[in-house]
Amino acid sequence: MDAQPTNPSTRAPARLASPNEAAGGIAQDSAPALGQRPRDLRRGIPSDSEGRVEQEVPWVLPVGLHNGSGRVVSVQGPVVDVKFTASQDVPNVYDVIKTRTADGRGLTVEVAEHLPGNIARCIALSSTLGLQRSAPAMPMRGGLQVPVGPQMYGRIVNVLGEPIDRKGALEVTETRPIRRPPLGGKINPPRSNETPELLETGIKVIDLLFPLVKGSKNGILGGAALGKSVLTLELIHNIVKEHYGACVFTGAGERIREGNELYHALTEHQVLDKVMLVYGQMNEPPGARFGVAFTGVTLAESIQRENKDVLLFVDNVFRFLQAGAEISTLLGRVPSETGYQPTLASEASEFHERIRSAQEGGGSITSLEAVYVPADDLTDPAVVALYGFLESIMVLSRERVQLGLYPAVDPLLSSSSNLDPDIVGEHHFEIAQQVIRALQKYEELRRIVAVIGLEELSQADRTIYARARKLQNFLTQPFFVAEGYTGKPGEYVTVREAVNGCERILSGRMDAVPEEKFYMIGVVP
Repeated sequence: MDAQPTNPSTRAPARLASPNEAAGGIAQDSAPALGQRPRDLRRGIPSDSEGRVEQEVPWVLPVGLHNGSGRVVSVQGPVVDVKFTASQDVPNVYDVIKTRTADGRGLTVEVAEHLPGNIARCIALSSTLGLQRSAPAMPMRGGLQVPVGPQMYGRIVNVLGEPIDRKGALEVTETRPIRRPPLGGKINPPRSNETPELLETGIKVIDLLFPLVKGSKNGILGGAALGKSVLTLELIHNIVKEHYGACVFTGAGERIREGNELYHALTEHQVLDKVMLVYGQMNEPPGARFGVAFTGVTLAESIQRENKDVLLFVDNVFRFLQAGAEISTLLGRVPSETGYQPTLASEASEFHERIRSAQEGGGSITSLEAVYVPADDLTDPAVVALYGFLESIMVLSRERVQLGLYPAVDPLLSSSSNLDPDIVGEHHFEIAQQVIRALQKYEELRRIVAVIGLEELSQADRTIYARARKLQNFLTQPFFVAEGYTGKPGEYVTVREAVNGCERILSGRMDAVPEEKFYMIGVVP
C-alpha cells in the first residue's frame, strides 16, 4: 500500500538535539513539548501539573565518561549533589570528587553524606561559581591528599595543598591523607624515664604563670581586638628564632589582611624559611575553613614523623568549629539546643586527638590555638567544648586592653596544669603563687579604693596594693612584631629573669621605684 502523503502544515516543527540527547543522556533543562508533563529539573524526574514527583527516570551514563563517573544534579551554594548510575559507584564519605566549572576551573568536593537514588551530597572546598548542572564528576576513590616534605617550608598552601603564594608549583615527592581513622590507644601515655621539657617563649607572663611544655595543647582565648593574632605572631617569632624549631601556621577563617601581614612579618624577621603556612581564610566556603585545620595538623605530623619537635599554631579554632556549624546547617541537620551542630564535641576531639607526642621516642606536636570568644562570653558552647582539650588557658581581658596592659592576659581568669613544682621547680612555683595571691588581693583592694580612697587602707594593705600595681606593670612587655605600633624595641626575657624580677618586687627591694618605671620593660632595672 502506498504511504499516505503528510500535510506539511500539521507536521511538528523540527528541533535540533542537544549534545547530551544525541549521546543518549538527559537534555539540559529543555522545555517540555505541548501536552507533556513538566520535568523536575533538580533530579530529572517527571512530575504532574502540581509539581508532585511521580517516578524516577533511569539515569543514563553519557557517552565519553568512564565507568563509575557521575553527573552534578544540584548545586546549592557550597552543597553539590552528584548522581551515579549504580550504588557501588557511590564514593565513601570523606572521599573526594573532582569536576570542572563552565570556564574550565577545577573544583574538588568532599562527600559528606549519601542520599537515596545513588546520590552523594558533597561539600565544595572552593567556590562553586560557574558549576553547571550535568557537569561530569570523577570520584578519586580516596580522601584528600596533600603534599608533605621540606619543600613546604616558606610556602603558603590552601586546604588542597595547592600553592597560593605565586611562587610557582610545588615539587611533590610525597602526599598524605588529611583525614585518618581514630588512632586508638592512650593519648600521651606517661613515660617514667622522661621529664616534661619546658619551652621558653621569652614572654614574661606566659613563662611565669602559664609555662609551655613540649607536646601540650595551649589556648589563647579572647574577644575581638584583644591581641590574639599579635600574641600568636610574637610566639612564632620568639620560639622559632630563638630555638630554631619547625612551625606550621594554620589560618582558619580569619581575615586575608591578617594572613598577608603575617607573611610579610615572618619575611621581615627572617623566620619564613622555618614556617609552613596553610590558609583557609574567611572568604573561602565553609568546607575549606573546616578542612584547613586537618591539612595543618597533617603537615605537623609529617614533621613529627622525622623525629622533630614542631609547633602548630591555629588561628582561629573557633572559626573551624563555626565552619562545622555552617556545614551542619547546609546539610539540613537539626542543631543542638544551643544552636551549634550536634557533632560539636566529636569535631573538636577529632582535631585535638591528633595533636600528640609520638609514643615511642620521636618528636612532639605543641599546639598554640587562638580561640575567638563571641561577645566576650566564656560560657559559649563552642568555647566550652575546647576547655577539656587545653592544658593551658590564657584569657585575654578587655579591661586590661583599656588600661594599656599588653599582652592583655588576665592571670586570675587563666589557668595552666603545667604550673607544677615537678615541672617548673619549687622556687618558680612558689613565686608564681605569690604573684597570683598579690593580684587577687589587689582586685579586692581596688574596689575598696574606688569607694573610700587609698588613704583609708592600712599600711600593710597599701604596701600590697603598691607592689601589685608594679607587678601588673612588670608583666607587660614590648613585642618584636609590634615595634611599628609601640615605637619600642622588642624584649626577650628568660624565665630566670622573669622569676627574679617578680621576686625582687614581692620582697620589697623595689618599693622605692615608681610603678611607671615597670611599664613596658624587659628585665627589672
